[in-house]
Amino acid sequence: MIVTQAIGATGSPRVIGVSDSLWIRHPGSPVERAAIACADIVYVEQTIPVDELAAIAVDVAQEAAAHVRRRRPELFGPGLSGTAPSADAPPASTEPTEAVVSTKSTETDPVTVADTETERLVRERLRRARPDDDILGEEDGGTRAVPSGVRWVVDPIDGTVNFMYGIPAYAVSVAAQVGGRSVAGAVVDVARGIVYGATRGGGAWMSDGTGARTELCCNPVERTELALVATGFGYAAGRRRAQGRIVAELLPRVRDIRRVGAAALDLCMVASGAVDAHYEHGLSPWDWAAGGLIAAEAGAVVITPPPDSRADEGHVTVAVAPGIADEFLALLDELGAREPIA
Repeated sequence: MIVTQAIGATGSPRVIGVSDSLWIRHPGSPVERAAIACADIVYVEQTIPVDELAAIAVDVAQEAAAHVRRRRPELFGPGLSGTAPSADAPPASTEPTEAVVSTKSTETDPVTVADTETERLVRERLRRARPDDDILGEEDGGTRAVPSGVRWVVDPIDGTVNFMYGIPAYAVSVAAQVGGRSVAGAVVDVARGIVYGATRGGGAWMSDGTGARTELCCNPVERTELALVATGFGYAAGRRRAQGRIVAELLPRVRDIRRVGAAALDLCMVASGAVDAHYEHGLSPWDWAAGGLIAAEAGAVVITPPPDSRADEGHVTVAVAPGIADEFLALLDELGAREPIA
């Protein structure tokens, strides 16, 4: 699959189409091929091989996941939280605690040495494969403005608290975006060794590591009161209070709530049918760039924040099975849950 990018008369980039006739983005209503002749399109700047980007995303995410998997027992001791290590297990890190774990926005928002190591690894591999592309990562940042070409969006460990505590729900997320819209992405469930992937217009899939891929499709649920809904919470106390109020109103009107602690996995769970919907306020692009694409390509209705937004703006991210999308979104509106929570 080839993405075609053009430059408008104003100099702004517009992604106008792909080789299999799936249109990715164009100002206004859905476009036809004749749109390439519109006055605001001056010339085609570049073509972008989406399948190549997808292969890079998968390879890099899997290598990064292997590093994360190896580093956890080295840093925090073997086994899951609360389990005793085996006699022949390697010792936990002797590094000072503050060298292994530091904090970001609040004392409950940790970053480990494995997060920073893994992002450096991912950036090195991406620069080797695509030296001219931009990179935005959770730990080392990047420009807030959306570039005109390919931008890689990286979360080295989504679910860092789970990673620290030994809860087996954390992931590596790598996505390629064009014009702020994801066109290829991969999420690796580190503990389970499951790889999720998607390309824009090419569908979504999962693999258990054997190489065989299973096509993903959302659940055929048709009633919101029977929906299993995943969500997550921010780090600031004020936002948590607001999120708690929404959950209190939502819980009696759905099957149940799940709080996994890794938004990328929540989105992939919508795609695989492990849950029926996910909503969460305050995600940054690295949280939703790959998982949102995977959910959308599995048939979900997906709403994401602006590509230049960040967590502190409090925008909501939603992914919901198509059979309940209208009803679920209406319910979120009723609860005020589609408004930003700063």
